[in-house]
Amino acid sequence: MHKPLIATSLLTAAALTLTGCASDTASSTDATGSGSWPESITISLVPSTEGENLAEALDPLTTYLSENLGIEVNGVVATDYAATVEALGADQAQVIITDAGSLYQAINQHDAKLILRDVRFGATDYASVAYTNNPDKYCDDEPVMATYAANGEELSYCNGIETAAEAAAGQGPAAEDALKKIDEGTAVALQAATSPAGYQYPVVAMQAAGIDTDNGIKQVPVEGNNNAVLAVYNGDAEVSFGFWDARSTVLEEAPDVAEKVVAFSYTEMIPNGGVAVTQDLPEDLVAQLAELMDGYAQSSAEAETVMFDLVGLSDWTAETESEQIDRYGEILKQFQN
Repeated sequence: MHKPLIATSLLTAAALTLTGCASDTASSTDATGSGSWPESITISLVPSTEGENLAEALDPLTTYLSENLGIEVNGVVATDYAATVEALGADQAQVIITDAGSLYQAINQHDAKLILRDVRFGATDYASVAYTNNPDKYCDDEPVMATYAANGEELSYCNGIETAAEAAAGQGPAAEDALKKIDEGTAVALQAATSPAGYQYPVVAMQAAGIDTDNGIKQVPVEGNNNAVLAVYNGDAEVSFGFWDARSTVLEEAPDVAEKVVAFSYTEMIPNGGVAVTQDLPEDLVAQLAELMDGYAQSSAEAETVMFDLVGLSDWTAETESEQIDRYGEILKQFQN
């Protein structure tokens, strides 16, 4: 799945435990969140890179924030997304950069405030794509080629979900009725049950199409979006699901993937993650923090590199569209024991 992630340069591997990271406050805030600013704040997040890249990824951002806010901004690496929520709940972090599910949990469990959403290629959300190696069965028309703007590659789509010779939009839901053609016993590659694009949204869409996802299909477990595409490419499954457009992840090893793997349906849109803060931070600090982070990608060429190359984001936006997070929470509940 797509990761709204940043790595840290400020803490060593020992920081993975999220200990000792609460902020030192200059004075307490009142119940409205207004008052004196703390001397420091801590951002909790999950790294997208390993090794030496950790030292490069977050330092420009925390330095930028520290210099412009006039307080110390620290970073701590969380072991997983759930740990960011735990850190915020324990006041070991006052700011979290995390995925949509964890944003929902932080908002509902700890009264966190959603201040920014992750932006990739101009969008705050994305569809899960249904892929097949059997277009004669799943496509009502001839597949067409459209341009995937992220890398300029021409990829194949059918059922009118994209327009020939134009830039693909990746907007769902689209052609969900085509999922009804997944008949009993069909091999369907699905990712881990925690994956929104590789499992959760596809299962919801298939069930809405009348498919018994527990007993009516042959589930083929795969790890990662690339392997979901390759399962169809190699014939291990007739249908698979992954983020839009996961075929771009296998172009090097499968340069003819657009010929062999056709996108035939989009689920409803899945929200990107974003940034949330504790309610205890002063309102004017939160406003300045949000404004600075919103403008970070445009602040320098280095910042753009951090956001895009190391983080996988092109921007943050203050247009939070919180209803998308609420909808994701509804879907998430269906997969929680």
